[in-house]
Amino acid sequence: MNKIALFCSASDSIAPIYKEKAEELGAWMGEHHKWLIYGGANTGLMEVVAEAAKAKGAMLMGVVPTKLEERSMVSDKLDVTFHTVNLSDRKDIMLQEADVAVALPGGVGTLDEIFHVMASATIGYHGKQVIFYNINGFWNDILHFFHTLEETRFAHRPLKQYYKVANTFEELAELLM
Repeated sequence: MNKIALFCSASDSIAPIYKEKAEELGAWMGEHHKWLIYGGANTGLMEVVAEAAKAKGAMLMGVVPTKLEERSMVSDKLDVTFHTVNLSDRKDIMLQEADVAVALPGGVGTLDEIFHVMASATIGYHGKQVIFYNINGFWNDILHFFHTLEETRFAHRPLKQYYKVANTFEELAELLM
């Protein structure tokens, strides 16, 4: 898996541990000659991963909606830029270009991206998975909710076929090799 889509927070007001783990992932991506495919913003975990990845030689593909450009929120580290009209286009391009998606902690936008990948996989548009990087148990409630969906038969098949969980960086790196 050489092209990794990254879904994560654009917030700069989050706990330092999330930034440290994002930086570790970015450096690993560069050291292992991976492509980072992400939202292209110059804020939050997006910029942390991009800086670390670029410093170690990774190629960066930013998929940038017009609203980010209008607000001058585009990273200056991008090697390739896809310009999109909206977030729906952004998700489609990221999914098309990536081999796998990694979800670092994030907010509503991150959830939207995760659910887009999983929902389209459930009906057969692709076979790609989301890897939840479960830093400090961040994703535990969502993972429990997936179990509830299965128990109450709102999921037609086991959802675990559409995602994996990495509770440590070592587990994440192993899944990405």
